[in-house]
Amino acid sequence: MLRPSKTRISSKNTGRTMARLLLLSGVFLVLCMTSAVAKGQEKDFFPGIPDIKYEGPYSRNPLAYKYYNAEEEILGGKMKDWLRFSVAFWHSFRGDGSDPFGSPTRQWPWDDGTETLETAFTRMRANFEFLKKLGVNLWCFHDRDISPEGRTLEETNEMFDQVVDLALSLQKGTDIHPLWGTAQLFKHPRYAQGAATSPDARVFAVAAAQVKKCLEVTKKLGGENYVFWGGREGYQTLLTTDLKKELDHMALFLRLAAEHKKKIGFNGTLLLEPKPQEPTKHQYDWDAATTIGFLEHYGLGDEFKLNIECNHATLAGHSCFHELEFSRINGKLGNIDANTGDAQTGWDTDQFLTDPTEAALVGLAIIRNGGLAPGGINFDAKLRRESIDVEDLFIGHISGMDALARGLRVAAKIVEDGALEKLVQKRYAGWTGLGAKIEAGTVSLEDLAKAAEQLTLDDLTFSGKEELAEVILQTFVSGPFIHEAEAQPVGSESGRTEL
Repeated sequence: MLRPSKTRISSKNTGRTMARLLLLSGVFLVLCMTSAVAKGQEKDFFPGIPDIKYEGPYSRNPLAYKYYNAEEEILGGKMKDWLRFSVAFWHSFRGDGSDPFGSPTRQWPWDDGTETLETAFTRMRANFEFLKKLGVNLWCFHDRDISPEGRTLEETNEMFDQVVDLALSLQKGTDIHPLWGTAQLFKHPRYAQGAATSPDARVFAVAAAQVKKCLEVTKKLGGENYVFWGGREGYQTLLTTDLKKELDHMALFLRLAAEHKKKIGFNGTLLLEPKPQEPTKHQYDWDAATTIGFLEHYGLGDEFKLNIECNHATLAGHSCFHELEFSRINGKLGNIDANTGDAQTGWDTDQFLTDPTEAALVGLAIIRNGGLAPGGINFDAKLRRESIDVEDLFIGHISGMDALARGLRVAAKIVEDGALEKLVQKRYAGWTGLGAKIEAGTVSLEDLAKAAEQLTLDDLTFSGKEELAEVILQTFVSGPFIHEAEAQPVGSESGRTEL
């Protein structure tokens, strides 16, 4: 007959035992989660999509590169190093197709629409799978795109750290890392009247805390740059705006960020991204010239370079080439956000840049700049509202990468040919002799007046040859100079496959 044990189990011992069991269960759960996170393979987000490979210009496969051949050498450097392509997390993994006139049109398999930590983890895994299949090792992010905001700053940062830890585990064993990070200082209602330029010092402080954390996270992830886009740093009406105070505060904010960058040992480049308006009526860093002038005025010229977005250039009434060249000649070209607008629309549509002429001019600016590193080309571009298939995300990036790769090839041919450069040199040939003395600053107005008296005034006109310059450009953009080594007979079916 079984007898009850005489061992006495106190409620105190029972509590300790239960606590130990709960602790062990928690540790086991964490280990399981860590293992799953490290593998990052809970789900194939892109079934049926192969790794994107280079097939050459005659391929009809929409899921293949026609012009982007990463390892190919152009002017002594690999194509991947000239272009340094990057995927924008916000457009690619948070873009739902919504616009001011309509609700979301797509539901991605990695996004259930909730702002939870679990969804943030899923989005991050999708990001890394996408990068690997695309063959791109750089990505860009806003802090609030990759991690939700909590009820307090402490809770927000704790969740941010967990997402960053996942990204670090996914980076392990790869060369994937951020091209740049940035703080989202424009979406939350607290930033409706600005972040650095807010009329409330408390908002300035919260924005500063957000930048501090995001700078530290960017460094932790191995990011190479950090961007400031001041979408709310401007005004809707001057009637309620202290213009000098806001510009002073904006400069102070940037100076504090530059100081913290040095304090934490972040060696990346700080970048300002000009835009004239939208969402504000007037944004303080209107264009490259305005932004460079602002930096020099406040003694920040040595601390920052510019991130030029092509669509922002057109909104400011410039071409992308103008903004790139103006930044370059001032030593401020740090990064490119590659996208384009629609001439019939007039706002920031952020489409993939595919125009061959514009891409060639972008390539020319990059070559003249000696490359972009540690910057690169970030696809701050989104699918059109009507494009809702996962494969569209690949096709959009492939189209942008191919366009800019082709543009780089065209630009290299233009540089090697030298005809355009000779045309420019001939146009300024008059700056020898007297011109050289003027440039050297060795003549006065009196000297120039005496020299002018000796000139034949009817003999001071000559052709600008603008049309000839355009012919030279289009000869390479449209001509058979891009893939001479791969030329095939017209009508060749080689490499032609359909999706």
